[in-house]
Amino acid sequence: MLTPPTLEDVRAAAARLAGTVHRTPLLRLPLAGEVYAKAESLQRTGSFKLRGALNFLASLPEAVRARGVVAHSSGNHAQGVACAAALLGVPATIVIPEGAAEVKVARTEAYGARVVRCALGERERVAQGLAEAHGWTLVPPFDHPWIIAGQATAGLELVEALPTVADVLVPLGGGGLLAGVALAVRALAPQARVWGVEPESAADGKASLAAGRVQRWPPERTARTVADGVRTPAVGECNFRIIRERVTDIVTVSEAAILEATRWYAREAKLVVEPTGALSLAGLHALRARGALGGGPTALLISGGNIGLQALAELLAGTSPTDA
Repeated sequence: MLTPPTLEDVRAAAARLAGTVHRTPLLRLPLAGEVYAKAESLQRTGSFKLRGALNFLASLPEAVRARGVVAHSSGNHAQGVACAAALLGVPATIVIPEGAAEVKVARTEAYGARVVRCALGERERVAQGLAEAHGWTLVPPFDHPWIIAGQATAGLELVEALPTVADVLVPLGGGGLLAGVALAVRALAPQARVWGVEPESAADGKASLAAGRVQRWPPERTARTVADGVRTPAVGECNFRIIRERVTDIVTVSEAAILEATRWYAREAKLVVEPTGALSLAGLHALRARGALGGGPTALLISGGNIGLQALAELLAGTSPTDA
């Protein structure tokens, strides 16, 4: 069983990433109340995933790292690992399932990684097989202390910029970002509440919290959401232990709410945000409708902005994107 990272591990990750990973801005949003967005859409590779990937690769012994790495991802972790590997001069192979956004596949290849496609639901098996066959290190997308510590640096930056934050909303897929942000925020700003947000059509995290143990949903079920970054069938075990202890609750939102939040960012905040990244804004509206938020500053994690131009144009025109 993996041991969750500590705040000291998070600070060590921050030092490791300094000068390479962007310290993304905390932007005041044109909404009622004091609402800010931690814009990881402006991060290198267009998402928070570089934080965990680079921390993982940098933590490997040099001889192990030099043999190469392999990862499986629907897109953003793929780009994070590909970029981190390029920065460190490490050969990388990425397993990406069919149905992933083509803009993310193309950018992964642009960083120099070899891409292997697979059927939906087969990416873990294919990646593990490649790791065993070639002696490569498998870089997990979310369920590892080094990954969590890397993602937690976003929470560290958030609290340093907004120490009085009252509520923090974070998209939830495999749980690396939510677990990491909750770890950092609750340690440094104990007054703050941390909320996870996921689609109703991929609500395995909400089901897990209710059951008290990780629940796995079929990939065919979670694949229904437009938020391709959270189509994971289950939350990571290590991540879930942190989420149970430090997250206030998980709120679910409709597909319509996700799409409208994505449109709002483009029209009102002038930010390009992918549907997964817009989950936290959709969650804000859901929690406000319930009267669940306090009166203090609220921060929304925008997890990424990797959306194709055609998909964005379709979305802004009021239709569902064909390839988000």
